[in-house]
Amino acid sequence: MKIGDLARAGGVNVETVRYYQRRRLLAEPPRGDGPRRYGRDDLERLRSIRAAQTAGFTLDEIATLLALDSADRSAAQALAQCRIDALDAKIATLQTMRSALLRLAQACAAGETGPCPIIAAFNPETAGTLIQAGR
Repeated sequence: MKIGDLARAGGVNVETVRYYQRRRLLAEPPRGDGPRRYGRDDLERLRSIRAAQTAGFTLDEIATLLALDSADRSAAQALAQCRIDALDAKIATLQTMRSALLRLAQACAAGETGPCPIIAAFNPETAGTLIQAGR
């Protein structure tokens, strides 16, 4: 199949395929007398890359995973644990952000007069005091 067919079948655009090739995640087939041709293995590798991205792995981590022997469970598990730890940290940050925004939304709904706490929180002159006060 041609690169456009590979991209479509893998759910990406052609530039993504080329980017993965530059990052050496996908091989670039030799050019014969016509356009480069990709096979089933290329499509499966592309799908594996996309699945790993969906699981939260970075492209560098995916390159490491792809280079591992399929029997190297300890290295794969270590990579997965690092990704889980990073996701847990991101979740904690998002929960903190959600709590702060929830407090501001509740303060906005509770008040009828004065400045809106949401707008005031993002005003450089008052931002720090309102968020810290939980208003």
